[in-house]
Parts: sequence; structure tokens; C-alpha cells
Amino acid sequence: MASEGVVLIAGADKPGATGPRRGALAFIFVTVALDVLALGIIIPVLPKLVESFLGGDTARAAQLFGVFGSVWALMQFVASPILGSLSDRFGRRPVILLSSFGLGLDYVFMALAPTVAWLFVGRVISGITSASFTTAYSYIADVTPAEKRASTFGLVGAAFGLGFVLGPAVGGLLGASNPRLPFWVAGGMALVNTLYGLFVLPESLPPERRRAFDWRRANPLGSIALFRSSPGLLALAAVYALHVLAHNVLPSTFVLYAGHRYGWDARQVGLMLALVGVCSILMQALVVRPFVARFGERIALLTAIAGAIAGYGLYGLAATGSALLASVPVFALTFMFMPAMQGLMSSRVDSTRQGELQGANGSIMGITGVIGPSLFTQTFALFLGRHGGPAVPGAPFFLASAMMSVAAVLAWRATRSTPAPVR
Repeated sequence: MASEGVVLIAGADKPGATGPRRGALAFIFVTVALDVLALGIIIPVLPKLVESFLGGDTARAAQLFGVFGSVWALMQFVASPILGSLSDRFGRRPVILLSSFGLGLDYVFMALAPTVAWLFVGRVISGITSASFTTAYSYIADVTPAEKRASTFGLVGAAFGLGFVLGPAVGGLLGASNPRLPFWVAGGMALVNTLYGLFVLPESLPPERRRAFDWRRANPLGSIALFRSSPGLLALAAVYALHVLAHNVLPSTFVLYAGHRYGWDARQVGLMLALVGVCSILMQALVVRPFVARFGERIALLTAIAGAIAGYGLYGLAATGSALLASVPVFALTFMFMPAMQGLMSSRVDSTRQGELQGANGSIMGITGVIGPSLFTQTFALFLGRHGGPAVPGAPFFLASAMMSVAAVLAWRATRSTPAPVR
């Protein structure tokens, strides 16, 4: 497997480490689930809230919502490597807790936003505080031996799925009566999560494995330079970038796409996203571990990319809501991507640089997130056929499918060998 030859985390391979490691993973699982639950609650209502500030103009709302997404991602691009390096210096626990607390306060701020400009400021703050998810992946790398990381990343991916199962469904139901109510509930969830972590979340990075903070590594461009230290890591980073760029089609256009093409309201969109979340949980909790054990991380990654190519294409072709629902099991294969990719990438980096790696990954997510929302929402608006052009509402999904086709070629070449870990 790709993780052979990696220096394991100190103490992670000792018999006595199993119990504490499992307890720590349980804590981080709940922490991630609660944070994603809070994020998921606002998904069905945020685009519609923007639309309401603009007098119901769907095309203009799509364009502005794309700008919102790009600015949110820009904040992730800047904040992720800083938080990753801070977690390498001071530990994972304080970074996770402070970010969760800030996220809770920000949801309250957005619940009170009187104009679209105030809502925009709230999204800027949210982009900074949400960057803590990269620290959660560093936490996992701290407490898990390299050969088990893909399956463990899969379990934490299931926590993401659990949050998105409950979050959008609850948000859709709450938003049907009051579009601001989901923000209040999300804020409460994030603050409860902070209290939970304050009392029960242990530190995963001992003082002897911490590194001095260095702005050369903490700035976005400096953190991405880590990928140049290994040809295999650089190629995997390119595949990762295409994946997260293509994935932006869902949060940026799906709500508006489903409303325009199928006439779905917030409740129907929330239930659809809940179905996707169920598939994510089943895939990452039940399928990833045995699949990786039998076929390895490379085949898991290539299978996930194939599922994304087909899934995005089917989403764009679906002429009815029923056809869209039937496409979900095919798209579900893509949920093996992150566990396999995280396992492959973390195995190529020394244990003292896991925070730096996740910060660099966060920068990739940020920069592609700056490009993606505007790219896909503008594509959606362009192909609505309102100015004499062709009416192809599924065009953003076809574009995402094409991106993943390129990723398939790169991934095939990038995973043919396993370079030594970067130190």
C-alpha cells in the first residue's frame, strides 16, 4: 500500500496507545459532526435569503451568491495555513475550540443581518472560523498510525455526512417558516460544540513534537511550497485541487438549480441533501475501510473519481427530480475520495509537518473556492437562456464532470509509485 515505509507517530503503534487513540477519535468525531451540522443547517436558506434581499431576482442572486462563496473561500485560503502552523506550534485543541467559538458568534451575527452587506461581512468571518476543519485532519494524523489513516479519515468523513444529513433537513424545515431561524440554531450548535470540546477534547500534539511558528510556512503561498518538495505530493495536490474545484458546483448552484429546474422549495432541497448525506455516511463508515483494505488507497481514489465523473454528468442530464434522485447512488462513490486522498498525502509527510500539510490543503480548498463559486454560478446564469443563448441548466455539472475527467488522468499517473515522506 502507499503508506508503507512511513515513520509512525510517536506512540501510535504501541499496544497501550489503542485506548486513548480511540477515545480521542470519538471526541473529534463528535466535534466535526456538530460543526458540520451547524454549517448544514444554513445551506437550504442562505441562497434564498440573498435572493430575498434582491427582490426575488434569481439570476442576480446567483451571481452575488457566487461572490459570497468566492470571498468565503478567499478567507479560507488565507486562514488555513495560519491555523495549521499555529496548531503545529500550540497544539490542535486551542485552534479547534477558538474557531468553533468564533463560528457560533458569527451565525448569531448573520441571524441579525439587516442588509445583504451585513450578511456579506458575516460570510467573511465564517470563512476564517471554518478553516479549523484542516486542524481536525491534523488531529487524526497525530493519533492514527499511517496504515490506518485512510479508514479513519473515512470515519471522520462519515461525521461530515452525519452533519449534512441532519443539517440541511433541519434547516429546510426551519427555513420554511422563518429564513433566519436556521442561523440562530446553527449558532447555538457551534457554541454548544465549543463547551463540549472545552471539557472533553484532549490535546493530540505533545510539546516535544511541536514546531516553531514561521510566517514563511504560514502564508498561503509559502505553505503550498510544501508540495514542491516531493514530485508525488505535487501531483496529488493537483488532483486534489481539481476535485475541490469541481465540488464547488454543489454548494454554489444546487439550491438555485433545483429551484429553477424542478421547482423545489427549501424543504425538498433539504431532504435531497439529507439523502446525499446518508449515502456519504454509508460509504465512508461501511465501505471505505474494507475497500481500502482489499484494493488499496490508489484504487479507492480512482473509483471515487469515476463516480464523480458519472455522477456530475447524470446530475446535469436529469430532466426530472426523480431522475436526479436516482443519480445519487452513483455519485456516492465520490465520497471515497477524501479518505483515500488524505491517506495518500499524509503518508508522504513527516509526523511533525501534518499541520502544515493540512494548512496547505486548506489553501488549495480556499483558492479553488475563490474560483469555483463564481465560475459555476456564472455558468449557470449564462446557460439559463434568458438572453437568446442556449438553455442548458445542467451546464455547471457538465463542466464539473469534465474537470474530474482530467483529474482521473493525473491521478492514474500520480499514484503509480510511492515517494518517501517529506521531512
